[in-house]
Amino acid sequence: MKVGIIGASFARDAYLPALAHVNGAEVVALASGRMSSAKAAADAYGVPNAYDDWQAMLAAHDLDLVCIATPTVLHAPQTLAALARGAHVLCEKPTAMNAGEAKAMLDAAEAAGRLHMIDHEMRFNPNRARIAEMIAQGDLGEIRHVNISNIGSSWANPASRPKGDWWSLADQGGGRLGANGSHQVDMVRWWLGEVEWVTGAAPVVIPDRLDKATGEAWTATADDVAWFTMEMAKGAIVQVFMSGVAAHNMGNQTQVFGSKGTITLSNDDEKLWFAPSGQSFGEITVDDPNASLPGLNKGIWNVSVVGALREMAAAIEAGRPLQRGATFVDGLANQRVLDAVRLSGRERRWVQPGDVHA
Repeated sequence: MKVGIIGASFARDAYLPALAHVNGAEVVALASGRMSSAKAAADAYGVPNAYDDWQAMLAAHDLDLVCIATPTVLHAPQTLAALARGAHVLCEKPTAMNAGEAKAMLDAAEAAGRLHMIDHEMRFNPNRARIAEMIAQGDLGEIRHVNISNIGSSWANPASRPKGDWWSLADQGGGRLGANGSHQVDMVRWWLGEVEWVTGAAPVVIPDRLDKATGEAWTATADDVAWFTMEMAKGAIVQVFMSGVAAHNMGNQTQVFGSKGTITLSNDDEKLWFAPSGQSFGEITVDDPNASLPGLNKGIWNVSVVGALREMAAAIEAGRPLQRGATFVDGLANQRVLDAVRLSGRERRWVQPGDVHA
């Protein structure tokens, strides 16, 4: 299986270490916006071809799989080009700049008969899969509400980001809502089904910033705080609050409340706890066997990518549909929710994701 990667940073952190543990996968080319970045990542993992032009890379190789880890604004054009070249595609989150782009990606993949996956790698994390299983088999009873908070300080200092940092620019698809909110939406949809109503907002709390190296003033336009409440089609209420501008890191906490029990999970220690109604919490953590694989970088994100890439590779080899993971169908549904949050923030009202035009 010939693999091409667009985007050097996440490739070096996650894709390349993970692909070393995917049988039959051979990374033959890597592209980045800067040749120095592309070559450094390629050389570190023995990739024979490095490019500073992703279009040239696609034109030069017949690739079975293209992995895309670039600023959000590039996801749709790169996905469409890879599909046109006959490749299957794994694309990073958030899916696209808006639901219209996400639908175009899905339509093109289905028309081409190619496999498509959004890299919501948490679907391959054993603890989150355990939660999905417990919800599905009724261990928690009726799910009544879910609380998710992700609070950090990485953007709190106005001089913490470099000028032109794409994560801080709305026209590049940056911001907390896309970076982290897309994961939370996908996870909740995986566990609880579709979203019926949404209210929320994604403001820029610290727009006035200074380049961390030069001190030059610049303006951030992408959200550094995002919050939303989702009313699920099955009735559960989900509240999500995310911030990068707190004075202290408070981590990522997930709490699931059902009529027959409660689950808590913290990203800080990856410990999963469950308390049946009327009883104390007991640990039910599931260890990830992939965490012990050599060469992987630390962190659940980097480890969970192994499972996503193995499933993608196995499906390509067997000529079968994906059995696990988030497809472009999920990517479009997730994007509609993100778009609904932004619309809700602008118009100060509840929004149905299904009414968001693609």
